[in-house]
Amino acid sequence: MACGPDQTGPATDLFASLSAGGLHTCGLATSQTAYCWGAGFSGQLGGGTMADRATPQPVAGQATFLSLEAGIPHTCGLGTDGMAYCWGQNDRGQVGDGSTTNRDAPSPVAGDMTFLSVTAGGTHTCGIVTGGSLFCWGENEHGQLGDGGATPSAEPVGVSGNLVFESVTAGAATAGAAHTCGVTAGGAAFCWGRGASGQLGNGLPNDQTTPTAVANVLTFATLSAGGSHTCGLTWARELYCWGDNAFGQVGNGSRFSQGSPRRIAEQLEFQTVTAGLDHTCGITTDGTAYCWGRNDRGQLGEGSMTDRDTPEQVVGGFRFRDVTAGGLHTCGITTDGESYCWGSNSSGQLGFTAGGDRTTPAPVSAP
Repeated sequence: MACGPDQTGPATDLFASLSAGGLHTCGLATSQTAYCWGAGFSGQLGGGTMADRATPQPVAGQATFLSLEAGIPHTCGLGTDGMAYCWGQNDRGQVGDGSTTNRDAPSPVAGDMTFLSVTAGGTHTCGIVTGGSLFCWGENEHGQLGDGGATPSAEPVGVSGNLVFESVTAGAATAGAAHTCGVTAGGAAFCWGRGASGQLGNGLPNDQTTPTAVANVLTFATLSAGGSHTCGLTWARELYCWGDNAFGQVGNGSRFSQGSPRRIAEQLEFQTVTAGLDHTCGITTDGTAYCWGRNDRGQLGEGSMTDRDTPEQVVGGFRFRDVTAGGLHTCGITTDGESYCWGSNSSGQLGFTAGGDRTTPAPVSAP
């Protein structure tokens, strides 16, 4: 198990963005074509097979994309045609095409709607359509679809409340992730779904089947929902986290769960935040990446396998413009356009054939 940077070759500058899922990763090329790698057992790589791939492989079909979101065993993308496409595991209808059949290539989401964004969670998916209305589909056991009920849906259903959303994030990185959060046009934060660990941020450990306001009357620019925790970034670049904190993923210096937003790393100003299964990462305004929380596979990228309950700098001296936290791995793109991943490589999700986990950033192979 290597503890230093992989030296197999230069990192690719192909990707405009990356998204780390449970056991796979996807990248959107500058050409707007999609690539995925890692575990493919449910078709989540979208390449027309259900085989694992240790290096980036093109997603099948003719669709081009504006964004990609890797969930657990499924993936979704916003097409350049405004349609939402999903592929992979579909036992709860999370692909959204009206069936519960797994898909090994992109399948258009039912309803003939024009989407502005799409987010893939554990076993559910949500998307914002033109006008700001929010729709969700898939598993709904804890109310994560936000329609007031607990019945799964293989097609999009409208989220209750008539709210206009600017962004949405579905709890991912584990099949048990069952909450959703969104930010309205005015910066108000709402969460719904499973709330047992305080991940909804309303101060109560209860499920909510419709959007519920996050406590403390903060104005957020963006939110990121992890396994059982959530983090948000304000317009003032202040970072807040809440929810399960068993591994230190809330970043407040303790291991106690946090039921409402608490500011962390007050000395730092963040420009991005991403919540994974049990860890969190963010990029500060100078491009430095920090991670904290669970680290048993090196997913924090700071050179060890020791859990951290406050932000630790990712080693290597890189300056990042994008970082994405998955199940037990993390990936990022530097300001030079180079792609790196670190953490668990059990299914090839780090994107190179050398094998083995990495506790520091290792370059992703070019397709």
